[in-house]
Amino acid sequence: YTTGKGSSGVGLTAAITKDLTTGDMALEGGALVLADKGVCCIDEFDKMDESDRTAIHEVMEQQTVSIAKAGITATLNARAAVLAAANPLYGRYNRRKGLS
Repeated sequence: YTTGKGSSGVGLTAAITKDLTTGDMALEGGALVLADKGVCCIDEFDKMDESDRTAIHEVMEQQTVSIAKAGITATLNARAAVLAAANPLYGRYNRRKGLS
């Protein structure tokens, strides 16, 4: 589970971090990688930046996350279903308006 407002594209996919003790670079999987063979629930999807939404496209289409940074090249499995929830416009659902 994650929120769209508090997560970046990197937090949803994968990131390279530096280990403070050893100084080595490490690969950390994001929410979609951690949800491999499961469900990743994303709340407040409407508040997510457009650039962060596009980072999810590869995961939804290819079921993988590819990363090539800091000398690390990897493809991580992210075979997860994505369940995204968004709020209606103006904070209220208009019952008179159709879904189209």
